[in-house]
Amino acid sequence: MEDGEDRLIMPGTPVFRRTAVALAAAGFSTFAVLYSVQPLLPIYADEFNVSPAESSLALSLPCAVLAVALLVVSPLSEVWGRKPVMLASLLASAILTLVAALVPSWHGFLVLRALTGLAASGLPAVAMAYLGEEMHGRAIGLSMGLLVGGNALGGMSGRLIAGVIADHASWRLGIGTIGVLALLAAFAFWWALPPARSFRPTRMAWREVPGSFGRHFHDAGLPWLFAEAFLLMGGFVTLYNYIGFRLLDPPFSLSQTAIGAIFVVYLFGTLSSAVTGEVASRLGRRRVLWLAIGFGLAGILMTLSQNLWLVVAGIVVVTIGFFGAHSVASSWVGRRASRDRAQASAVYLCLYYLGSSVLGTAGGWFFAHAGWGGVVVFVFGLYGLALAIALRLSRLAPLGPPAL
Repeated sequence: MEDGEDRLIMPGTPVFRRTAVALAAAGFSTFAVLYSVQPLLPIYADEFNVSPAESSLALSLPCAVLAVALLVVSPLSEVWGRKPVMLASLLASAILTLVAALVPSWHGFLVLRALTGLAASGLPAVAMAYLGEEMHGRAIGLSMGLLVGGNALGGMSGRLIAGVIADHASWRLGIGTIGVLALLAAFAFWWALPPARSFRPTRMAWREVPGSFGRHFHDAGLPWLFAEAFLLMGGFVTLYNYIGFRLLDPPFSLSQTAIGAIFVVYLFGTLSSAVTGEVASRLGRRRVLWLAIGFGLAGILMTLSQNLWLVVAGIVVVTIGFFGAHSVASSWVGRRASRDRAQASAVYLCLYYLGSSVLGTAGGWFFAHAGWGGVVVFVFGLYGLALAIALRLSRLAPLGPPAL
């Protein structure tokens, strides 16, 4: 076998395209399964007689379980291999989604959603580690952007499909359809992903695992990138969790189908993640991250408008800013971590999904007590703090060209 950079995947090659297809399919499946329930939260609140904050548990609970499980599953990929762990994750989450569509009770549905989060934990951090190991430095920004773009496409499609089907048939049929699509994506992943050429399995000494996570907190930049994940995802999910409640009420009074159609703006996130990842590879992540967050801040303020088109434009701007920032920050983690990349990615994504869970549910308190204005104040504060951290990261001393 070839040594060094000769075995790394270069952009524009057939193996790069196969890898991009496989991981885009994986990202599509994971985000469709997780986030297809988001436009259905008002339906759950009505059908199961629960509050908006409690209905958000359909999304927050699996994200919380996923966040914690990442810290256990990612070290397993060091032993069992990246592809087997990712494939098992995709198959299990698809099957659990199909079963969840049939469960009659709210609490039974939440249990299955929590198990779905557990199953999905085998994909995000392991995929980031796979790209960090297999991709050449010139390909890492674009490949990570395509992975995040697959996430965006899955999030959009899952929300749109589930919302439209729920409006014309039932939410159960919508969730079941997402399960079938996730199953097809798992088979596409299995077929397309090439064998790893740089991965070397290791024996896992579990007593050493806490140290493999803890050493990343001694780095000058990684803890701040972990904080960015928590703040950015928490604010983004809060915005999407409660925008449906606002748009169902006057002066907008939109249908469930129309609200689901708004999630088409995720296409802008797909484009943004790929473009921003490529730009960051050329200009440097430190120069691009804070600009993407600032873009998101402007979009948050736009959603205060009583004009529907301005609200939708604001959602577009927030989506572009979020996926651009996430693409930059996640690829920065993969390049800055010199060892135990799966664990570094797991910590980043643990905070990412904890932000979705904790802050996404906390936003319900602001919505209940201060309406949409309260949500905007909450999310703007989170993004303002994220911007301050990004400006601090822009002054970070580089580890060298590959890291930044």
